[in-house]
Formats: sequence, C-alpha cells, structure tokens
Amino acid sequence: MPRVTYRGAAALASSVLLSVAVLTVAHAANVVRTPLPDGNPFPISAAVTVPAGFDTVYVSGALPSVADKDAPKGSVAAYGDMAAQAESALTNIKASLAKLGLGMGDVVKMTVFMVADPTKDNKLDFAGLMSGYTKFFGTAEQPNKPARSAVQVAALVVPGALVEIEVIAVKPHKSKP
Repeated sequence: MPRVTYRGAAALASSVLLSVAVLTVAHAANVVRTPLPDGNPFPISAAVTVPAGFDTVYVSGALPSVADKDAPKGSVAAYGDMAAQAESALTNIKASLAKLGLGMGDVVKMTVFMVADPTKDNKLDFAGLMSGYTKFFGTAEQPNKPARSAVQVAALVVPGALVEIEVIAVKPHKSKP
C-alpha cells in the first residue's frame, strides 16, 4: 500500500479544490448575458441564457424591512422612500442567496412589483427603484446584470411597502463523488 505523507495529502487536497474552483468558474462563465442593443448602458440584460448543468433557484418575493420603528405602522415612512425600500429588499435577497451559497451575481431573472408612492402624488418612483438597484447590479464589484421586469401593482401585502422583488438565480450542479 502506498504511503501518503501530510505534504502529499495537502497537495492532493489543494489540487482537488483548485479543480473544483476552476470548474465552477468555467460553468459560471457559460451563463450568457445578452446586453441591451446599441450599447444601452441601462443595468439589465436583454436576455440571459443558462446552459445545461445548472440548478435553478427560485427566491420568493422580498419586501423591505422596517426602517423607522417610530413611524406609524403600515406607513411609507415606516419603510422609507422607494430608494431605501429597494435597497432593503435587495439586501434581504442578498442574505437569502448567501444562505444558499449564492450571490447577487448569480441572479439571472428579477421581477419587481411596485406601487405608486402616496407621498409623490401617487406616482411610481422608478428613479428611486433604480437608485437602490444600481448598488447591487452593473457595478465594478458585481457586473452581472439580470433580465428584469418591473410592473406597477395596485397594492402589496404589507401596507406602506412600495416594492417587492423576486429573483431566479442559478448555480452549477454539484459534482457527485
């Protein structure tokens, strides 16, 4: 029986870990994010193509967390303006993804549900949404952009919430021993 030294075992373990890391990066590189036409800099993809070999993870809609506990319950003030709510909902999604070993760069599709802001003459605050969104997507730290739909709805389940966001993320299949 061959004798395995600590140094040999460590080298083998390093080699296996490097192979897994390279395989994961290679798979991640295979996700194709089609940019918007004509060099449009808007931070979404026109389409995202996920090849075979990936698991699809559907993340339930995330609402913003209460930002001001002293504000009246169920008010917009309790959750903040659209920018604050979008950032909060995306932070909640980021935490959910992290529990699954995923990050925001693994998001391939997003659906955003928004209600009109009663503090802005009942108009939709899309600029506020984008203010929070652009902290997570299309940045130097996280350049991946999901395909995205944004729709206005009459109301959300939580009074005072202006936004609910759901995402679909992908990750390479785990190798079986």
